[in-house]
Order: sequence, then C-alpha cells, then structure tokens
Amino acid sequence: MAFESDYVWMEGKMVPFNEAKVHFLTSSLHYGTGVFEGIRAYSTPNGPAVFRLKDHLKRLIKSTQVLGMSELQYSIDEIYNATMELVRLNKMEECYIRPLVYIKEGGWNLTVDGVTIDLSIAVWKWTNYLGQEALRRGVRANVSSFPRHHPNIMMTKAKVAGNYVNSVLAKTESLRAGFDEAILLDPYGYVSECTGENIFLVRDGIIYTPHRYGVLEGITRDSIIKVAEDKGYKIVEEQISRDQLYIADEVFVTGTASEVIALREIDNRKIGEGSMGPVCADLQETYSKVIHGQDKKYEKWLDHIYKDGTAEAREAV
Repeated sequence: MAFESDYVWMEGKMVPFNEAKVHFLTSSLHYGTGVFEGIRAYSTPNGPAVFRLKDHLKRLIKSTQVLGMSELQYSIDEIYNATMELVRLNKMEECYIRPLVYIKEGGWNLTVDGVTIDLSIAVWKWTNYLGQEALRRGVRANVSSFPRHHPNIMMTKAKVAGNYVNSVLAKTESLRAGFDEAILLDPYGYVSECTGENIFLVRDGIIYTPHRYGVLEGITRDSIIKVAEDKGYKIVEEQISRDQLYIADEVFVTGTASEVIALREIDNRKIGEGSMGPVCADLQETYSKVIHGQDKKYEKWLDHIYKDGTAEAREAV
C-alpha cells in the first residue's frame, strides 16, 4: 500500500508530503494518546465526493473529549475545508483520508493536562481493506483469544490510537492462523466487533447486531442500519453469543475501510451456504451505489470536491 501524495495538511498549512513530520519525542507516539478518523472519498458522476465527512469530524472531536484533551484550535468547518482542499490539491478521484489529533508538546507525566495538541490530515489512494476478492466471496474469520476492551478501561466510543493495539494483537493472531479477520468478544463473552469493523448476523430475514455500549459506533454501521431499515429489514440490537454466529444464515461486517463484507466461514464452520448471502449482497450493492453517488436518496451524505463536477473545474485546481 502506497501512502504517498503530493501534499499533507500539517498543523494548519499545506506542506509537501516529505515535509510532514512530527518530532520523535512526541508523547503520543510513545503512549498512544492520539485520536483519529478513517474517511473515504469516492468517484461519482459529479467527480470525487467525501462520504459523511462532517459526521466523521464530529466523532473526531468527541474522541478528543472522551480522552479529556483540551479543545482543539480548529473548528469542524475549518477541518472540513482543509480536508476538501487537500483532496483537491492531490487530484485524487478516490482516496482514504486520515485526520490525526496528537500531543505536540508535553504529556510525559502521563496526563493530557497542560499539553499542546495539534492536527494533521493525510490522504492516499486505497482500495478495499480486505481485498477486492473479499467483496465477491466474503472472508474467513475466527474468534480471537483476545477480548475487546472493557468499556470502562479503554473508552470504546473513541478512536484512540492506543486502543488499536488490541486490534493488532487479534488480527496478527488470526492471520498467522490462516484466517482473514478476527472477531472479538466483549469482557462478558458476547460478540463485540472485529478488529476494524462492526458485525451483523442475519437469521430468518432479521438483522441482528451487538448493542452500542461496548463497540465503536461506526459511521458505516449507522449508514447500513439506516439503509437496511429503508429497505424494509428489521434491525435488532442485542447481546449475541458466539454460537449464534455459527447458526446464522449470514454474517457480515461493515467499516469505512472494508465497506460491506460477508464472513463466509467462522472458526472453520461454514456460515449459511458458505458464500455471501442475499441480505449482505443486497446491502453491499445498495451501499456501493450510495457512496458512488448513484442513489439520490442519500445524496446528503456526500460532499462533492468540485461543486459543479465538471472536468473544467478539476483542471482549474
């Protein structure tokens, strides 16, 4: 995966990619005290558009609040404008967008009080996180030996950098065991989420997903719930046991990076027919239309980089 681009928005200004640097002795690097977002821009008939940008930025600010950081010096509108301009300057039709808030000075006494925080944003070209083949066939997963964080220990509603050590441990274990993804149970033994995705199961036409109390409230999760309800599906949020996954008609996961992906096998057990089921296929197809600007019903979720969408507008940048 190549992360290179022409520019990075670094602490309030555009800088060339190779100049986007933070000092080694930034405490966020040592203690994981950064917060971030993962956002996608997609090609549409009217040029590239960022999906639910302000919703992601609101969650970014909420993550700083959960961590107890001081108020960020940039407003949501300023971050929004910086993101849009960054995608324009890098002339990307589709890309991944990564804003990161970090401690620039202080924090060595293990507190976020009295520190200086700042924000930088990068963009890079990226296709589906789990691979294009996964979109069609689904992937194999296992239940990890590493449980998800207790919600009163690592603050599961925030995208804190340090939280993702949990995901790294689980994902590495699963890949080494020959699987594609890991499913994490919560501290009480119920299904929580995957390393970078929320999880759903389908049984007798009803879609079930774990309660929000112990999972990251994914923007894609929220989008799929709204789309599914609009299509007439019943959504139930409840505790889900591990064995409920095994006997489900379908299991699928959602996330900004992975989008909508079926789990065709869990713990060496075939799920349903062992391939992507009809509900997942339906939602995957609809979601693809939504993010690519082919469903006017959800146009409000798209922020178009070039307002008139013309080739001339793009060439003028």
